[in-house]
Amino acid sequence: MPSMSLQSVTAVIILSVDDGSVVLASYLETVATSPPTSRDRIFAKYYNAPHNAPTGPASTSSYSDVKSQKSFEKGLLEKTAKQTGDIILYDNKLVLYKMESDVMMYVVGGAEENEVLLYNVILALRDSLHLLFKQSVDKRTVVENYDLVSLAIDEIVDDGIILETDPTIIVQRVSKAPTQDVNLSRIDLSEQGVNNLAQLGRAKLTDWLRQGL
Repeated sequence: MPSMSLQSVTAVIILSVDDGSVVLASYLETVATSPPTSRDRIFAKYYNAPHNAPTGPASTSSYSDVKSQKSFEKGLLEKTAKQTGDIILYDNKLVLYKMESDVMMYVVGGAEENEVLLYNVILALRDSLHLLFKQSVDKRTVVENYDLVSLAIDEIVDDGIILETDPTIIVQRVSKAPTQDVNLSRIDLSEQGVNNLAQLGRAKLTDWLRQGL
């Protein structure tokens, strides 16, 4: 019996169309985590997927090192650069992709995954970036705002599990301003201040009880 898993996404990748360099890459398989050494890689994040069945076979990653990742990305870009569609089967992976200006965005899943589900993920990523930046999504914008891009991807996919595909909700979470800190100096924490609060609370409770009667 095959092991059940919520993990749907294998990788999220953003490549530069001009030179093939990696603008952003998140591989979501169980892989060894190590800082990338390639100068082309601007941002990379690796997740350990905890969703495999304990009694199932050990998970083996197809892209467990930078060399295999670079090889996959190079072939993927060559395969999709001159195509007009938005879905291909490559290296036994289902790949959904969208081109924006000088960058290509990819969402990669297993060959058995639902293409409609993965298509919603790539649309969520593209539309979220448009809402965040309010301008054309290009390499420079992604590099200068890689923290926001990373946060957006984390809101969409976590450990390979699709969490959210509504771009409006994603942008609200990513760009939400921090709540204003409470000014403690304006709160009377003395014994008299605490007694006043207690008396106010008792008075409010009495009023509510009377209204209920």
